[in-house]
Amino acid sequence: MRKWTITSVLFLLSLLFLFPDQVFTCIAMLIFGSPCVITSPGRKLHANAEGDSEELVNPPKVEEKIGAVPNGLSTDSDVAKREAESMSKRSLRSTAEKFEFQAEVSRLMDIIINSLYSNKDIFLRELISNASDALDKIRFLSLTDKEILGEGDNTKLEIQIKLDKEKKILSIRDRGIGMTKDDLIKNLGTIAKSGTSAFVEKMQTSGDLNLIGQFGVGFYSVYLVADYVEVISKHNDDKQYVWESKADGAFAISEDTWNEPLERGTEIRLHLREEAGEYVEESKLKELVKRYSEFINFPIYLWASKEVDVEVPAEDGDSSDEEETSDSSSEEEKEDEEKEEDEEGEKKPKTKKVKETTYEWELLNDVKAIWLRNPKEVTEEEYTKFYHSLAKDFSDEKPLAWSHFTAEGDVEFKAVLFVPPKAPQDLYESYYNAKKSNLKLYVRRVFISDEFDELLPKYLNFLMGLVDSDTLPLNVSREMLQQHSSLKTIKKKLIRKALDMIRRLAEEDPDESNDKDKKNDDESSDIDEKKGQYTKFWNEFGKSIKLGIIEDATNRNRLAKLLRFESTKSGGKLTSLDQYISRMKSGQKDIFYITGTNKEQLEKSPFLERLTKKNYEVIFFTDPVDEYLMQYLMDYEDKKFQNVSKEGLKLGKDSKDKELKESFKELTKWWKGALASENVDDVKISNHASKQAYMRGKRVLEINPRHPIVKELRERVVKDPEDAGVKQTAQLMYQTALMESGFMLSDPKDFASRIYESVKTSLSISPDAAVEEEDDVEEAESEAKETESETKEAASSKADADEDYETSDVKDEL
Repeated sequence: MRKWTITSVLFLLSLLFLFPDQVFTCIAMLIFGSPCVITSPGRKLHANAEGDSEELVNPPKVEEKIGAVPNGLSTDSDVAKREAESMSKRSLRSTAEKFEFQAEVSRLMDIIINSLYSNKDIFLRELISNASDALDKIRFLSLTDKEILGEGDNTKLEIQIKLDKEKKILSIRDRGIGMTKDDLIKNLGTIAKSGTSAFVEKMQTSGDLNLIGQFGVGFYSVYLVADYVEVISKHNDDKQYVWESKADGAFAISEDTWNEPLERGTEIRLHLREEAGEYVEESKLKELVKRYSEFINFPIYLWASKEVDVEVPAEDGDSSDEEETSDSSSEEEKEDEEKEEDEEGEKKPKTKKVKETTYEWELLNDVKAIWLRNPKEVTEEEYTKFYHSLAKDFSDEKPLAWSHFTAEGDVEFKAVLFVPPKAPQDLYESYYNAKKSNLKLYVRRVFISDEFDELLPKYLNFLMGLVDSDTLPLNVSREMLQQHSSLKTIKKKLIRKALDMIRRLAEEDPDESNDKDKKNDDESSDIDEKKGQYTKFWNEFGKSIKLGIIEDATNRNRLAKLLRFESTKSGGKLTSLDQYISRMKSGQKDIFYITGTNKEQLEKSPFLERLTKKNYEVIFFTDPVDEYLMQYLMDYEDKKFQNVSKEGLKLGKDSKDKELKESFKELTKWWKGALASENVDDVKISNHASKQAYMRGKRVLEINPRHPIVKELRERVVKDPEDAGVKQTAQLMYQTALMESGFMLSDPKDFASRIYESVKTSLSISPDAAVEEEDDVEEAESEAKETESETKEAASSKADADEDYETSDVKDEL
């Protein structure tokens, strides 16, 4: 035991009156040869039995000991009681204010908790993503109010993960914006019904928990691994509160008077289930952060253990160690030791090296922001991982395409754009109402917002990406930034790059290329991967391209190049306008198209017959938006568009048209008069089809002057315009044309009567021939026979039933 000087004893006695609790502990440690440091009130006592450092150690409060009580080593009985009430029994604190979850939340949690899916790892990804969002919000607010961050450790915008293996508690802490009491109730107790419904619907169809982050319900994934959760949060505008729940339909909120103050931010403590023990293993957490959160734009730290070699004084009994050291030392080292002894005049204390476990914050995501790197240095795998992180889409599918570029000039910015593999479920349902963009805006590496719909037009809102500008000002409000002139320049360049990216996707697709040359073996795998990619894009986002043609006059021609459709010559595959033009007949000046419900219906249309006979190609437009689209797409590459079902279609010069119209003038005039009661606008000569007549949308009856029926009608009208049979035939042809063109008949019974009369005439049956009536006597006899037969059947059924009953009784008796 070391000798104590009088001075040392007097010093300790003086400290006893100032810091009684700490001194008693320290005296005990000094007796056993351990160094001790006494701190002023509010600072922590640090003692290390094996270390020899006497510097003050004062790490951030929450990080040093999760769940520590405010007053250092004090053991307030009330605090201990409250902690035991919650932590040991994992029950909601009795003093807390109780709430019930919204019905949609309970439904969602039931799905998650009872999930049979194995991918429980996603909970950490969702919590880190939420923490990142909270840090983004406080950083944005700090642009106009620097004091909002506070000072010291509070200014460190980072995410910290800590675990307690013994208690099976995993904690995730951020210094983000934090939540008020109302925020806790709103954010963790209710969910937008649409988000819940959309998630549940997707889960039922795909069964993929990875979707959870796309619907704003990611927090509840904690119940995949935990049976009790605490959320401790402090907002600058409110006190510190604790939200807690066992996922049993209720949650509780208390003012936090026992945990150490967070100053600002949120800490989530997961009390893990028995079967979730793997999540208190450091290696597992490192793996998950690397897989899912590598590109989060804030540092993520883990309170990790580390073994280090530490020199400690060697005891007298450690001779064997000394001998090993002596044997292994060289003669030169011995000479150095002897010299040191001579110089110092005394022998150097003997030491030995031992393994000691220490803890420190280990940075897990040290990858440089991908958009700041040279595109040539970024691998395809890194782009895919960055997309998954950005889009919160962790399926196995890669983005269809991406564009990484730097814009220079008056406005400088860097950007990465992605085409997702699938369209969001509600992409077109909320097309004109949705305000949120899928582009994140950064200014000098500082996240500003993901709600700038001015960066891209609505028709490109399916693109995911990020824009980082060095030109835009940092210290202005979001509203003022939206009006900044530089945004218009950024938007213009983004649209250009986005359309180029989609065009390249088409050009690199072997199915789109006319080049039939064989590729070498080195390119075969790349070609196979790109095969059919543009068709996949068109099936998911084709409507967006059409909406772009309608809305964006400046880029209409660029968008028209991306248009795809089937036609009479495409062989069931998608084709482009450029490919259509390459197949046009010599002398053809127009691009022909037809609109309808589906391809099968259009192929039978009478409008096509004359064109297909003349070997003209006709485009099929079957999307409801196509009719509207063609009002804006008037021409392409100096070729006019012509709807083959519209009036006035011309296939070159036809000198006979005028003569035909003149020769049938009397018939068309008479026919229009005969249909006066049907509100027919006009009857005209058609040059479309071989069929005798058909209707247009505007009640225009077009007749084919080359059809034998129409020719015969003309002759008969000239002879006798009042001929009842001719009028009957004209009316019947009109009604047939109505049905063939998809119109509803105003009087189906009248149409049926005309058909029957026509059949009579064709069979030479007199128009006055009546339907024979049934004989009443025969009918009475028939009814009597039916009654007798029914009576017999009823008697037989009763007998069978009685027999079954008796048999049943016998069985029962037996």
